[in-house]
Amino acid sequence: MEWIQQLVNGVSLGSIYALIALGYTMVYGIIKLINFAHGDVFMVGAFIGFFAITGWGLSFFPALLLSMALCAAFGVLIERIAYKRLRNATRIAALITAIGVSLLIEYGMIYFRGAQPEAYPKNVIPNKTFDLFGAQISSQSLLILSVSVVLMIILQFIVHRTKIGKAMRAVSHDMDAARLMGINVDRTISSTFAIGSALAGAAGVIFGVYYTKIDPLMGLIPGLKAFVAAVLGGIGIIPGAMVGGLVLGVVETIVSAFGFSLWRDAAAFIILILILIFKPSGIFGKNTREKV
Repeated sequence: MEWIQQLVNGVSLGSIYALIALGYTMVYGIIKLINFAHGDVFMVGAFIGFFAITGWGLSFFPALLLSMALCAAFGVLIERIAYKRLRNATRIAALITAIGVSLLIEYGMIYFRGAQPEAYPKNVIPNKTFDLFGAQISSQSLLILSVSVVLMIILQFIVHRTKIGKAMRAVSHDMDAARLMGINVDRTISSTFAIGSALAGAAGVIFGVYYTKIDPLMGLIPGLKAFVAAVLGGIGIIPGAMVGGLVLGVVETIVSAFGFSLWRDAAAFIILILILIFKPSGIFGKNTREKV
């Protein structure tokens, strides 16, 4: 029953991509910006979790919460300093700024702490194996999957059941009308960045615990893959980012299981090319006409 084991591994990996992809899709849904610095917030979250565990002696869940809180503040800071002034600028200006912020975070981290990688302790989460229909499933995979699912459920609750969630949906639908209805658009956008960055921080800690090794440039490839996941599900659509991340994780695991591990990273970008050719709006997206 190796396929069960591979499926669990794929879903666990996909849940990490999904958490990062949610930040991409939420920000795009609100202000139509592809925040390429988001993958580096994921990297910062991984380092915050590492220092919390190794330096301050915190366990997994306190380190996770601390990383989420600090990354939320970091995301708001990025939005206020880099993106707020570009609300009415062209999309290409905002996109170039996002790439610049990404490089600033990466090489700022290298400047202050060096480029050497770090390794999470192996005993952060007790790693036991369970027999499920003949497959050996690790407790780490199950815990990571459980935490990711709980965070996604909380996000859905925030978006659909809270005041700030309703404001986010209103701003994404029509920013000017939302402002006329008394919604504080600036605060809503900052809240969107805070929530997306908190999820990226959580993904960073989960990634560090699962794969152990972290480094200042680690956000590049997972960030791009999460962007692919967001496009696959339908950029701007929250359930689409979740499904896109899970599909991407399973596909990568299947590619590796069949002995094509060298093609593992390429598989994500092949999927991106195919989705842009055959269904540019993504799995959950709808084709819309845009006036020139």
